Amino acid sequence: MKSPILLSAVLAWALAAAPHLPAAPDDPPADPDPPAAKAAKRAGAVRSMTFGWPFLDPEKMKVRGGTTAGAEVTLATEPAEAWTRLQETDLSPMEKDRRAILAMAGSYRVSFQFIETMGFTEGYHPSRPYFSWGTEEVRVLEDKERFISLQHTLVMYFKDKDGNESEPMVMKHWRQDWRYEDADLHTYRGNNRWRRAMLPRRTVEGRWTQTVYQVDDSPRYEALGTWKHTHGMSTWASVLSWRPLPRREFSVRDDYNVLECAHTITITPDGWVHTQNNRKLSVHAGMETSCLAREFGINRYERITAPDLTAPADEYYASTGAYWGHVRETWANIYRKYEQFQLRSSYDDRKLYEHHFGYAAELMQGGKKPKIPPRKHARETINAFLVIPGRENRKAPGSQASPSP
Repeated sequence: MKSPILLSAVLAWALAAAPHLPAAPDDPPADPDPPAAKAAKRAGAVRSMTFGWPFLDPEKMKVRGGTTAGAEVTLATEPAEAWTRLQETDLSPMEKDRRAILAMAGSYRVSFQFIETMGFTEGYHPSRPYFSWGTEEVRVLEDKERFISLQHTLVMYFKDKDGNESEPMVMKHWRQDWRYEDADLHTYRGNNRWRRAMLPRRTVEGRWTQTVYQVDDSPRYEALGTWKHTHGMSTWASVLSWRPLPRREFSVRDDYNVLECAHTITITPDGWVHTQNNRKLSVHAGMETSCLAREFGINRYERITAPDLTAPADEYYASTGAYWGHVRETWANIYRKYEQFQLRSSYDDRKLYEHHFGYAAELMQGGKKPKIPPRKHARETINAFLVIPGRENRKAPGSQASPSP
């Protein structure tokens, strides 16, 4: 097996923020080679997006996203075993829910599509639609009766201009935790702040929360929702929840600061589909909250049999899994201990994920032990970014600088 690409390449890829692979190129070559021709055909299909704006200048509504070419994939032709198990009769409602959640594990080609559908500001013009795709492995980190944790990992095989395939690039992606009848939530309140929200027992009865974490295991959002299994279809639908701007937005937008979302997850025979109904909010203390636009998103997880995503991911977690376990443990302690907290955007001119990914890259190199033990590094790094009301600033491991808000 080819060795996975990591170290500086991972950090560079993380800065790109998502699997920005063959999106619609602005000017496809006049006489493309076969791989480029296939990408161009895909791009043409993307331009005709559902809920598009048919009377606007197409040049101003070109799909944005990435343009890198990825390796071809082989889609699964048979329903997944998890889908078959989900169709069994005489299951309790809770077991039906659990099997639907576990059915999200596997290897996938993932596509991400977003488009604004309406606006609420004077002179509104929709932002350009967004499309990207990647190949992603979803593995079960933990499976208990009332708790399931799923780790997403991007594993990409790139192609250069000559069609040569690279070694796999591996990057730990987002994580989702599912809790049954969870009454203790930490919800996003804007300005990089999260606050505990306790729900009545009658509100959470028979329902699941989905908690989503960033690539560095810091919090993103938590939402309560209900699984429904009717007519052979299993769908989880959430209530409205706030979340920070997604990576596809915060690098290009500064006119809103909160994404309010109600979303669904639906299991299919060949994977699953995640839809989002988003509201782009401007939220500031002492001012009335305003909605700039509404957006619809659809992310499709299509199960694949090739290329192999599991072996490169296994190799990555063999070296870094214990460290990421310490990171999760540190965050779990923070959730238990604090009613509210805030995160600094950077420390020592680096983002939180850069500190974590840099350390994980050292672990991948092997050889001598790192200067700072994994548990200590995880705890001190997170504490350097953490802002707790009434608590003095902390320093990151090996740092001499003062943290900036």
